[in-house]
Amino acid sequence: MTFVRIGGVPHHVVTEGSGPVCVLSAGLGMSWFDWDPVVPHLAPYRTVVRFDRPGHGLSAPAAAPPTAAGEADRIAAVLDALGLLGPAVVVGHSIAGFHAEAFARLHPDRAAGLVLVDSSVEEDPRPSRTTAPARALGAVLCAAGLPAALGPAVRDLAVRAATVRGGAPRPGPTDPAPGPTDPVLVRRVYRTSRVLRGTLLENARYGAVAAELLALRDEHPLPPGLPVTVLAAPDGSARWERRQRALARRLGGRYEAAEPSGHLVMRDRPDAVARAVLDVRSGQEDA
Repeated sequence: MTFVRIGGVPHHVVTEGSGPVCVLSAGLGMSWFDWDPVVPHLAPYRTVVRFDRPGHGLSAPAAAPPTAAGEADRIAAVLDALGLLGPAVVVGHSIAGFHAEAFARLHPDRAAGLVLVDSSVEEDPRPSRTTAPARALGAVLCAAGLPAALGPAVRDLAVRAATVRGGAPRPGPTDPAPGPTDPVLVRRVYRTSRVLRGTLLENARYGAVAAELLALRDEHPLPPGLPVTVLAAPDGSARWERRQRALARRLGGRYEAAEPSGHLVMRDRPDAVARAVLDVRSGQEDA
């Protein structure tokens, strides 16, 4: 395992494969291993970088509450620490879709493409004024021993709820077939107070990060011609599909539905995520 220090905080990073670079950033409360089903599809063709944000996975706690600009800079800093200075395709799932888009706006020379995987969308965000309630809740739950007692079980329930009904489709004859997430890793990560506190803090800042991204859209245009794919899991929700299509139009990108899939598209349809990344060729392979 590799750790790089960014802003004084140790970040857990996993790098595999070779070729043009892609960065995979998971959603709220998730870890590097949630991308495991996607990596076998990508590693033969891409250098795949996965990292845990502060308070997630194996990374140390956050030194400060997250911001859109801070998360964009974090992605750039991870690439810098690994010596990967060329353009990268950034894949953001759920709340990390905010971070990926902010990266492309604030580091346009580093962005080869965006793949937003069932990304969070907020047309009229309501920022919370303080993270104090989240910090207080975290302190109470951790003092009561909830992470050690229930953390892995809560993680399992959340994953089951966000996965397509009936489970993921069976891999085809030529598709990699990754096994289930190692329960030892799940316990190692989700029994810690660090991850509970990190998840609560990031969730408390959700509205503020969304509002900051809306401001960045006015001030920092995306690079001209940047390939953008919005890969959504409508799962029968016409409203969610409309919002995801609107996001694709707003970013000048293309919309693609991952079906069948729940919110965890990387687990239900790893082939669709990989295809969206591999379709981004212009600019990166010429660099």
